[in-house]
Amino acid sequence: MSDDPQRVAMISVHTSPLEQPGTGDAGGLNVYVAETAKELARRGIEVDIFTRRTTGETPVVGELVPGVRVVHVTAGPYEGLPKEELPGQLCAFSAGIMQVGLSVPEDHYDVVHTHYWLSGQVGWLAADRWGVALVHTMHTMARVKNLHLADDDTPEPRGREIGEVQVVEAADRLVANTEGEANELIDLYDAPPRKVSVVPPGVDLTTFTPGSRAEARVELDLPVDGELLLFVGRIQPLKAPDMLLRVAAELLRREPERRRRLTVAVLGGPSGTGLAHPHGLEDLAADLGITDVVRFVKPVERAVLAQWYRAADLVLVPSYSESFGLVAIEAQACGTPVVAADVGGLPTAVGDAGVLVAGHDPSAWTDAVQDLLRDPDRRSELGRRAVEHASGFGWDATTDRLLAVYRQAIHDRTHSPIAEGEGLAGVPRAVIP
Repeated sequence: MSDDPQRVAMISVHTSPLEQPGTGDAGGLNVYVAETAKELARRGIEVDIFTRRTTGETPVVGELVPGVRVVHVTAGPYEGLPKEELPGQLCAFSAGIMQVGLSVPEDHYDVVHTHYWLSGQVGWLAADRWGVALVHTMHTMARVKNLHLADDDTPEPRGREIGEVQVVEAADRLVANTEGEANELIDLYDAPPRKVSVVPPGVDLTTFTPGSRAEARVELDLPVDGELLLFVGRIQPLKAPDMLLRVAAELLRREPERRRRLTVAVLGGPSGTGLAHPHGLEDLAADLGITDVVRFVKPVERAVLAQWYRAADLVLVPSYSESFGLVAIEAQACGTPVVAADVGGLPTAVGDAGVLVAGHDPSAWTDAVQDLLRDPDRRSELGRRAVEHASGFGWDATTDRLLAVYRQAIHDRTHSPIAEGEGLAGVPRAVIP
């Protein structure tokens, strides 16, 4: 088709697709950007991913795979700059992208696809400067997160909410992970329904596959005949990793004999507000008296992560807010049942192949986990259904839908608020400093 893009500029300001998911600010967004970019490249579409340079040793331009360049833009100090302080560097980041733009023809890119609101702010300017369509994926939204905060978490700032509203207004197309997220964009951000397209994320079905639980446990130095409960993700209140420890403690209170066969593994690193108490989970395990059954594991490469999923009897995803839940779909692709919070995109990710728990009452979560541990036949049936459910979420299917969004955005590109003489959120351009 004539509207097919030939070159795509992706922008991910705060985290690079080259970083290890599971720690710092690296998570599902990194996986999404990397996998969709690789799929686009397989179809002959060139992709440049712009991200912030975080070390002096990082090359300015690197290659993810042939056809996908990662361009590292200098904006602020290389290290020690938390995500919350990045809004102050958006001008520098935008200037860096504009410098790159000077070295290519004006019509070099066909579409700009931004990820997370910080990138949307930069992409808004870049798309306007280059005269191309802007597609934006929120990944998470301040107003949604603030509606579902953990008790000890910090609300997202007002400035982020305002920035998200501006990006919603400026984008030609908005990509939502699920129908629920699409409704949140419409209801909470007044996004025009015609601009919102649902594109579920995917899973690497060549890496995350079913396999032998016993072999996985031998490789990971776990008891072959024991029980393993697993949490995977960034360690922060939003993800509620403490729920895994509280469930384990309650299980052992109810059934003390289970202690000799139970292992609880937390795989991930501190992130976000979790950085304020990097050893909080270790302290909680000690307070609960379960240090002997808990293993804390640093983030691992994907092949090893798949082995952890295969080794587990159950994977818990107790997040307070989740736009989709890549951990859930990865675990299911490996044939492991998931117990997840009934929030956000998790019902879509889990489908009928797992168990959803309303709220965050440790007793209710323990009931769900205990019932499954006592019923191996049900776990086996859920595992079979999990593989079948996950098979419909390959990254190739995601990219098919994403390309359709790109075509629509290119075809229907609207005039930028900047070009129309308007500034941020409709403020006359002349008064913007």
